[in-house]
Amino acid sequence: MLDWKMGCESSQRRLKRRILISGAGEMEMHLEGVIPACDSTVVPSFPRDPCCCSTPGAGEKGKTPQLRPAAMEGGVQLLNRDGHSISHNSKRHYHDAFVCMNRMRQRGLLCDIVLHVGTKEIKAHKVVLASCSPYFHAMFTNEMSESRQTHVTLHDIDPQALEQLVQYAYTAEIVVGEGNVQTLLPAASLLQLNGVRDACCKFLLSQLDPSNCLGIRGFADTHSCSDLLKSAHKYVLQHFVEVSKTEEFMLLPLKQVLDLISSDSLNVPSEEEVYRAVLSWVKHDVDSRRQHVPRLMKCVRLPLLSRDFLMSNVDTELLVRHHSECKDLLIEALKYHLMPEQRGVLSNSRTRPRRCEGASTVLFSVGGGSLFAIHGDCEAYDTRTDRWHMVASMSTRRARVGVAAIGNKLYAVGGYDGTSDLATVESYDPVTNSWQPEVSMGTRRSCLGVAALHGLLYAAGGYDGASCLNSAERYDPLTGTWTSIAAMSTRRRYVRVATLEGNLYAVGGYDSSSHLATVEKYEPQINTWTPIANMLSRRSSAGVAVLEGMLYVAGGNDGTSCLNSVERYNPKTNTWESVAPMNIRRSTHDLVAMDGWLYAVGGNDGSSSLNSIEKYNPRTNKWVAASCMFTRRSSVGVAVLELLNFPPPSSPTLSVSSTSL
Repeated sequence: MLDWKMGCESSQRRLKRRILISGAGEMEMHLEGVIPACDSTVVPSFPRDPCCCSTPGAGEKGKTPQLRPAAMEGGVQLLNRDGHSISHNSKRHYHDAFVCMNRMRQRGLLCDIVLHVGTKEIKAHKVVLASCSPYFHAMFTNEMSESRQTHVTLHDIDPQALEQLVQYAYTAEIVVGEGNVQTLLPAASLLQLNGVRDACCKFLLSQLDPSNCLGIRGFADTHSCSDLLKSAHKYVLQHFVEVSKTEEFMLLPLKQVLDLISSDSLNVPSEEEVYRAVLSWVKHDVDSRRQHVPRLMKCVRLPLLSRDFLMSNVDTELLVRHHSECKDLLIEALKYHLMPEQRGVLSNSRTRPRRCEGASTVLFSVGGGSLFAIHGDCEAYDTRTDRWHMVASMSTRRARVGVAAIGNKLYAVGGYDGTSDLATVESYDPVTNSWQPEVSMGTRRSCLGVAALHGLLYAAGGYDGASCLNSAERYDPLTGTWTSIAAMSTRRRYVRVATLEGNLYAVGGYDSSSHLATVEKYEPQINTWTPIANMLSRRSSAGVAVLEGMLYVAGGNDGTSCLNSVERYNPKTNTWESVAPMNIRRSTHDLVAMDGWLYAVGGNDGSSSLNSIEKYNPRTNKWVAASCMFTRRSSVGVAVLELLNFPPPSSPTLSVSSTSL
């Protein structure tokens, strides 16, 4: 830094400064100026370019300020002999300028507008307000009377909010909190200060809670905050059970209640919660609301309620029995229960399970065995995080188990516990992370095939400890009963079952003498099994799954070796074709479709149990590795659930790199 000290003089003093800058060329600047006399010592300070040198010199007396060789533009211009220049940019200029303007506003200097709102007067500069707010820009720059006025009265805006927003126009800072968000957001919307409006929405989004989400949703709708409205509505659907018990829910108008309970995206553990919410809303003002019961009950999916709940709660409710339309709905639900084989025909909007918006698919790997151990523990794979999580263990160790999902529950059926073949069944509830016993099958079955269709659980074939089975049975969770269905034409052990186009397919297996290439199809409406085209290879203990309307069969055992070949069945042409083989030979594994991929999980490669996973992309016809499980599992059961909140609290996690297969 170069300091110059100049004493006071009664006459003007002249200054001439010459700066030589070397580099791309020699730059030269001449500045001659007149410095007025002063009565005190002046110590100016100039930043010095590291490549510059300068010495002060006296100017020629009497000359006026001038810049050579070109006229000065703004401040000091640096030119070199080649015509090059350097650019100066002050990063603090805008900040310092607005700070200065805000101080001027606070002191009332150069203000050309006074905003009147309520009893408050707010002074400001039109140019600042117009530069920040499209509302003020239109007011002050168009041919409106306000553009020529120095006083403007504003209506329908909170005085404190307006003062904060004028302050924001100068400082670019504002604090949004519980105390001001409800007045600040509409004010920011009016003035079209979208940054502040978005900040208010962000704050409200962070405050969403079952007790206030309906109010925030209504507030967002009133002020056309579409993103906040969508997020608040999604929150209401995802937390409906808690929301339905709040005062805000009880005060909702009929239309909004109907919109909520008719949504396919409603997150409820069972339809009982929807029924209870409806009755609570009606009874909150029963005299004026009882007339709406039929319209409300049409949106409750009564067929999905258990038979016990229908008879002990719905049929006995006076508000329901009072309306003939409700009786018809109850009869429809009971018919759905009494004719399970016709559920495909009886399906309508009230028989469709709800699927919560925002839920993600989670793959569950259940039981199985490795070496001389049989597992009761279970683990689950979250595709979003590419991690495996341990979940609650079954009450019984199970290998050679059948696993399927119905609604938001997982069912583990039969299997082998190391001592005997099992008829027992248990279900997993991901909300409570616990297993509960279900009604046992009529027959002990291990090495069986299990699949779910129209809310029913089917178990076919297997081994009862003495012989291969061709019998099959069906479980209805709504009634808690197992019912025998038509037997397959062939005894099948180590069979797999899948559902395609409303039918069941029993694929391959072992009949006690040979490994099978045969496949048969079960049609529930006529309770009949019929053969279809044989597979290209004999397969027992294969993986079977349906993807994009095709039935895939992967791996298995043909009686001589463990297979890695894969084929798929086209029901339209009744033909099989080969696709890319797996990278590892697998039998006693399981196959499942998830997110447009096929996942082959665990199994045995002919010498040892596997914890590896690989997945198939039908678009590229290739198998690639996926993250491995915690545990090696052969004779494993696998199924997929769509869950909103996963993993359960305090569950161990594992992230294993996808190794080359």
